[in-house]
Amino acid sequence: MTDDEGISELSLTEGDGAVTAAEQTAARAAEAVSRTLTIPASLDMVNVVGPNDEFLRVLERDLGADILVRGNQVTLTGRAQDVALAVDVLAEMVTILRTGQGMSADNVERLVAITAGADGVRAADVLTQNILSTRGRTIRPKTLNQKRYVDAIDAHTIVFGIGPAGTGKTYLAMAKAVQALQRKQVNRIILTRPAIEAGERLGYLPGTLSDKIDPYLRPLYDALHDMLDPEQVPKLLTSGVIEVAPLAYMRGRTLNDAFIVLDEAQNTSMEQMKMFLTRLGFGSKIVVTGDITQIDLPSGQKSGLREVRGILADVDDICFCLLTSADVVRHKLVGRIVAAYDRYEASLAQALRGTGARSPRRPAPIHGEAA
Repeated sequence: MTDDEGISELSLTEGDGAVTAAEQTAARAAEAVSRTLTIPASLDMVNVVGPNDEFLRVLERDLGADILVRGNQVTLTGRAQDVALAVDVLAEMVTILRTGQGMSADNVERLVAITAGADGVRAADVLTQNILSTRGRTIRPKTLNQKRYVDAIDAHTIVFGIGPAGTGKTYLAMAKAVQALQRKQVNRIILTRPAIEAGERLGYLPGTLSDKIDPYLRPLYDALHDMLDPEQVPKLLTSGVIEVAPLAYMRGRTLNDAFIVLDEAQNTSMEQMKMFLTRLGFGSKIVVTGDITQIDLPSGQKSGLREVRGILADVDDICFCLLTSADVVRHKLVGRIVAAYDRYEASLAQALRGTGARSPRRPAPIHGEAA
């Protein structure tokens, strides 16, 4: 393989493997594989190993292989499967760097995770898929499930993005909406949320009805300002090209040639969810996002998002996508918090089964979720 094609392999040496378990250290040494790769000379090695070898430390920690760098040659030593994964990761990193995209320690971690878990999907295809570029920054999926979610939005008329906070389900949906508007695939964007309190009563807040509703819609406004030039947003809102409104304002309407995003859908009732989905008009696309672990509805009221999975699971042109704690792209601690709550809730469910109490019927599996 030439430098113009990617990394090239200089050597491959492989031990015979251990035949007994008497000496574990000797066995590991006997099973070790060593491969030496050459990074293309056109790439600055600082971009590969990171400032102060930051990326190198991440690779060694997550790959389970020892890595030695001399010039533009990288020698990988470890178990055969670990070395093979490390070779794939480096190849994907080279592909990404050659597009001109920079790397960060977080990106390197995601690169390893995608390469290790991808089923026929290249990490470079995930991390270089640009959705929207504005003011020097690019919005793109950062995990395999996020890419599947974005691809599902392209392929289906109605998509449900279900997952915990920080997984990008709303942000990516809004980026796809702005992209569709810029490409003239739709004439307008409609962003909506149910105005449901999370422990505070709306009626006790000061101000007019508009003043009381605006705080619930503020996250949508914030995302718009991230994706569009600041002077564009007021003009588009005033002209009605972009509409941000509470869910109650959708009743009785038919929405044609629009990209419609319903956020915080876990706080819709079953009746509200049916009302919203039937607003779909010709030439329109709907994305519904929510976190079914954070429902703020009154006790005893069923969540429209939770129930819709069983109702529409077999309907064509509707896709359910699941995002998990592994897809959280906020502070690393957010992902750990979500995972901790998942473990806690799983232990409660197990305890419930141990008492013989009946647990709720499991809804149909959705895209990205194990059956």
